[in-house]
Amino acid sequence: MSSPPLTSPSLPSRAEEFRALWKLALPIAVAQAGQSLMSFVDTAVVGRVGTQALAAVGLSTAIFFAVSSFAIGLMMGVDPLVSQAFGARNSGRARELLWQGSYLALMVGGVLAVPMLVIPRMLLGGGVAFEGLPEVRDYLTWRALSLPLLLLFITARSYLQATGRPQVLVVSTVIANLVNLGANVLFVFGGEGLPAWLGPLRALPALGVKGSAIATLLACVVQWAIVAWVVRQTTASQGQGWVRPVRADIVQAARVGVPIGAHIAAEVGVFSLTGMLARWLGPESMSAHQIALSYGSLSFAMALGIGNAGSVRVGWAVGALDTPRARRSGLVAFASGAGFMALCALFYATMAPQLAGLMGAPLEVRPLVVPLLMVCAVFQLSDGVQGVGAGVLRGAGETRFTFVANMVGHYLVGLPVALLLGFVLGWGVVGIWWGLCLGLTCVALALLWRFLRLSTGPLRPLES
Repeated sequence: MSSPPLTSPSLPSRAEEFRALWKLALPIAVAQAGQSLMSFVDTAVVGRVGTQALAAVGLSTAIFFAVSSFAIGLMMGVDPLVSQAFGARNSGRARELLWQGSYLALMVGGVLAVPMLVIPRMLLGGGVAFEGLPEVRDYLTWRALSLPLLLLFITARSYLQATGRPQVLVVSTVIANLVNLGANVLFVFGGEGLPAWLGPLRALPALGVKGSAIATLLACVVQWAIVAWVVRQTTASQGQGWVRPVRADIVQAARVGVPIGAHIAAEVGVFSLTGMLARWLGPESMSAHQIALSYGSLSFAMALGIGNAGSVRVGWAVGALDTPRARRSGLVAFASGAGFMALCALFYATMAPQLAGLMGAPLEVRPLVVPLLMVCAVFQLSDGVQGVGAGVLRGAGETRFTFVANMVGHYLVGLPVALLLGFVLGWGVVGIWWGLCLGLTCVALALLWRFLRLSTGPLRPLES
């Protein structure tokens, strides 16, 4: 095979690339934000129950994402393989990779659901003094069942976005969130206040935290069912039936995905650790941490959507052996992510008190939410650059460096500074968040440098 060209006669202008990127990025970003919106809705609805219930959901969410983040990242190893296959105009190979990714999703989801059942019971057995721990156990018991469905959705997402049909992701996510919102209100508070014509629903008891988890499980079922049906209808899939498991393909997807899973687990893990640290400072700090993190997750989900779109476009170019186009696609994605997150920073900084009230934060929690949202505003730019950077490097087939950068930035820089400011200097949960800010900045600079360096030479497909 000849080397990829260093110049491209079809190189689009920056304006053309920007339009093409956002045509793909907007629906992907909306769908990505919709994923975070499910946890956001859980937090907002349960927040009306009380501080203890809100703290329980906060800890439960931290544990869920700490466990599931590795699996989610592992499944994202399918992204560059599928997009590069389409870039090489090999739709049959892309379809085969979808099947192998689905088998991997079922295996990984089934295995990693077990820790979510075991972890809260281990905490109870270890004598952890947390009054709401039984609620944490109930929440995770039901959320564990949604993990295989979530991973199947992510695999289908890789395929649909690589076909240039991300709009269905928006449809499925909107419908799933409507189901989640309605079911959350019904299951958390019960059906006693419903009108008489709803009949049997009025007899539903208030399930509290457990009801919120059941609602999210139902939403995941609906979301996956929609995308699975659409995948079967795609032109690239017509005439292709069942594909048997192929060990080599499953191993290849896992090999590409393991570093992605490790880097996402490292990033989510450090936020989960700070959640634990916030809990030690008291339920008010934990609740404030959860509310601020929910807002930060919404804006970061948009950055991840831009990163996913950048990953697809870089992957298409790499599959077509067009390195200059891959470089332009990546740089436009970086600029787009930074610009969007700068707008989010301005919004959080100017609307912090109103946002705290919108989430229904108890009065004793609001004085902590506002300064956390200000810190959140400061690190938006770094968060966006590192989120997009992980995506464009993934599209180029580079997944290991991102893991190393996250380990160094978060655990050798960010976490020690968070402990110093939060506990040694007594800044509390606000000091913990300043440490996170510094870690994110280090990661962002490292990923930008790596892409600039990598894209100066020829980029080769993973299956060259």
